[in-house]
Amino acid sequence: MSPANTQPSSAPDDPIANLPLLELRDGLSEVIDSDSALNDTVEAFRSGTGPVAVDAERASGYRYSHRAYLVQLRREGSGSALVDPIPFGDLSVLGDAIVDTEWIIHAANQDLACLAEVGMVPRQVFDTELAGRLLGYPKVGLASLVSEVLGYRMRKEHSAADWSTRPLPAPWLVYAALDVEMLIELRNAIEQELRREGKWDWAEQEFAAILDAPPREPKPDPWRRTSGMHRVRNRRSLAVVRALWEARDQIAASADISPGRVLPDAAIVEAASAMPTDRDTLQKLTAFKGRGAHRHMRTWWEAIDHARRLPDSELPKQGPRYDGPPPARAWADRDPDAAARLSAARAAVAEIAEAHRLPTENLLAPDTIRRLAWSPPPDMSREVVETFLRDHHAREWQIALTAEVLTAAMTSEAKKPLD
Repeated sequence: MSPANTQPSSAPDDPIANLPLLELRDGLSEVIDSDSALNDTVEAFRSGTGPVAVDAERASGYRYSHRAYLVQLRREGSGSALVDPIPFGDLSVLGDAIVDTEWIIHAANQDLACLAEVGMVPRQVFDTELAGRLLGYPKVGLASLVSEVLGYRMRKEHSAADWSTRPLPAPWLVYAALDVEMLIELRNAIEQELRREGKWDWAEQEFAAILDAPPREPKPDPWRRTSGMHRVRNRRSLAVVRALWEARDQIAASADISPGRVLPDAAIVEAASAMPTDRDTLQKLTAFKGRGAHRHMRTWWEAIDHARRLPDSELPKQGPRYDGPPPARAWADRDPDAAARLSAARAAVAEIAEAHRLPTENLLAPDTIRRLAWSPPPDMSREVVETFLRDHHAREWQIALTAEVLTAAMTSEAKKPLD
């Protein structure tokens, strides 16, 4: 299901053509960390032409916050810039200078929040990762797309680095600058493919939806995402997981340290499974022998002891809260008709996705299909299904492709005679 081969866009006599993408065309610029340098950068990017390639580096896995520790930009006529947002706190003056042009961002959903936190909010985006999905590329990471579409090899050895480090090492800065080095060329090549395949309008709707999406609300009971939770079997043990998770989260937030570096998920699950009866027993658990866990041993024991003493009425429920339909694996027993509708709807949507070389989840959100199959609207018709999809944030191109087959799937299963 991979797209047709695309030749590299660089001419044969281009000095960087047919080479690994290891060097910057304009050399490595100084990190912008002073008011005067920022003012010069603002003027340079205001006077540039065309779209702006934008990227941000966070310190995931090292810090509690998801703030940007480096912002990279590139624009025709402006060159590249590496901006350290920490000395400024707010980069709205830079965001305002480029707000009226298109921002090219790879995996925009990952970077828009941290960019907004420093005052950089686009009005128009081109998401190269999402565009790659619409084109059916099997791998849509930046390095994979640059290789497949433009013919350059990118190194990604610093992707998991601690970007809160100061000063940032020069090899890291080269890596960060390379992330925007080819984004403009990649965007232009991908637009040509989208137009050639009749998917440009789809992409425009998807890009607009990214900007129109409301801020993500925190998920209920975030402690339930603790890795290894499936090994916790009873409500009392769940209470221990919750208590330890919340205690860890408070420590991590106050120190701006990744929670996993304060206490690993494995330690939380081990304590919940062992249910120690005193502090000495807790200290003997394998996952609590490390220096990090030992530093806050009193806090961990107090959290566990509190969970052990909770009345049954205050213990967490076995399953997470969810306002949607039950897990699909339970449908056959609970509502066989709904299970049949879901099977028919999934098959119909998958067939359309395959015909258009799309991941099924990019054609229509799986949760939307489940909700429609579990509780279909009364007086089923295509117009009713279209309204349902629109109410669940489906884009018009998605509705045009799926409304008819979903209507057929819902009504055909409803009309089948009982055995």
